[in-house]
Amino acid sequence: MEYIGSLSPEHAEAGCFLCRYWSRPAADEHHGVVWRGKRAFVTMNRFPYTNGHLIIAPETHTGTLDELDAEVFAEMNEFVRRSVRLLGEVAQAQGFNIGMNLNRCAGAGLPDHVHAHVVPRWAGDTNFMAIVGDVRVIPEALDAQYRQLVSGAERLGFR
Repeated sequence: MEYIGSLSPEHAEAGCFLCRYWSRPAADEHHGVVWRGKRAFVTMNRFPYTNGHLIIAPETHTGTLDELDAEVFAEMNEFVRRSVRLLGEVAQAQGFNIGMNLNRCAGAGLPDHVHAHVVPRWAGDTNFMAIVGDVRVIPEALDAQYRQLVSGAERLGFR
């Protein structure tokens, strides 16, 4: 219930949540940041499509890929690769959807801060609920997932 209450407008912080996450490493657990690099980080999606849905974001606040330098873009891509490995081991994911939504017309919920999504998939993981009821079934609590992902990231040497 605390998490649901934190989503209400009176508790919302102004500005870009990814910039806020990057600038506050002491709050990584609260924000669901799984690990950080020199110029990018991996965080859990607070509104996941499936369990383990991760977001990879750069430190740079930009809505275009052209404004990311090669080092940042390379680190993001490495973190996508590592996220696939982590979710394969920790969540036994059988497949993945990986992508970026650039600009609002492409579905970006946060069009001004480029980020990538890694969504783990399993055979039979979707059913009529998503189509008929516009409902997503997330069978595991985010805080339990976070602990598993951080433990796995440490074991794999990502943290």
